[in-house]
Amino acid sequence: MSGGDAQALESRLVTTGVERLALLGKHAEALMAGYARDEVPLEGLSTTALNRLLAARILWRPDEQGGVKLAPKVRELIAEMLADETRRHVNADVAETLELMRGLVQSYREARDAGEYWRQEQQLLRLRQEVDDLNGRFADAIDSLWRRLNGDFGFVSRLADKIRENARAQKQIVRLLDGLALIDFDELIALVGSDGALRKLLVSQLQQQLTQHFTSLREVQRRLIELMARFRQQQSRSRLVAGMVGFLREHPDFVPGNYARRSEVPGLVNRAAPLSAAGAAALDQDPDVRTLTELLHQLPRPASRPEPVTAAGVAQAPEETLVAARQQALKEDVEAYYLAVVDRGGEPLSALAYLAAGELAWGEELWLFQVIAEYRGLPRAEQRAFRLDQEESQAGPYNQLRLIHDVLLRLA
Repeated sequence: MSGGDAQALESRLVTTGVERLALLGKHAEALMAGYARDEVPLEGLSTTALNRLLAARILWRPDEQGGVKLAPKVRELIAEMLADETRRHVNADVAETLELMRGLVQSYREARDAGEYWRQEQQLLRLRQEVDDLNGRFADAIDSLWRRLNGDFGFVSRLADKIRENARAQKQIVRLLDGLALIDFDELIALVGSDGALRKLLVSQLQQQLTQHFTSLREVQRRLIELMARFRQQQSRSRLVAGMVGFLREHPDFVPGNYARRSEVPGLVNRAAPLSAAGAAALDQDPDVRTLTELLHQLPRPASRPEPVTAAGVAQAPEETLVAARQQALKEDVEAYYLAVVDRGGEPLSALAYLAAGELAWGEELWLFQVIAEYRGLPRAEQRAFRLDQEESQAGPYNQLRLIHDVLLRLA
């Protein structure tokens, strides 16, 4: 078909379409009366107008004995424009649309290879229209579901009707998801090849629009579940109120008791969750300090690990193990020194006096070094609970080195 023939065909289509749309507007009252009723009233239509409407396939006569009715497509068009949820039908025939799109892509590529740029533009225009129609059908179907949720589903008074509406909406969602699953983007990528216009139309834009449809359908499902749960909650409350009304009719002298003053509250009324009070030890309070001291004394001491024994007797421990055991023993003795300060109620205690009184086999220098290191290694919060005073002196008149002779530890 040449460019002139195609333009003439387009002109005839536009002229015919304008005439048909004018017929719809001219006889709008009769058509809407036929939409609301079973048949179109013929009182306001002349024979010529009736024949023109029948020829334009706006009206049709199912049989010779019956009356004149709206064509199914016209009735569906009015239902879509009015958003009449009782008559709208979800039409998402994806398979047929995809087959048509495959044919249009082949025609587009043939026109491009033959250098027929006008026909190539026409095929690309038809492809855009088919993609728009496909997205429009999905969008209308999702919009219909939303209107049904806010209309029929939201204002149904009986549980059985609510369940039926829920099942109907769920089946419609499943059909839409099945239709979306038919669109295979791997196939579309292979079909469009390296053509930029086709790739943008059938891959990037279509994928973005389908993602929005999937998101909308997930929101519809979430709304369905939310409404159903809310309705069941309201239904249970209404049953409780109805049961209470029936009980009061049978027992008119019933007086509710003061449940707040009862020692045993019925389980139906006592619905409050128990409170778990949070507690913490306050080291700045003298009773808490004494309680914690008693708890520390009740803690069991760690049992000493026995030496490994072999068939020849006691095995000789390696040198590293002996050093680690000696360091651990020194650390435990220093911790006992700190606990002794706590036991004395915070009074100062000399480190060397404790060393001598306990007859500990540690050198004075090593002992003082470990006491100071243990204090420096405490966390900030625990370090502030103690006060460490050092008895020191200058090494000489010309030497600024300070020599530590003893350490006094007390509670802050």
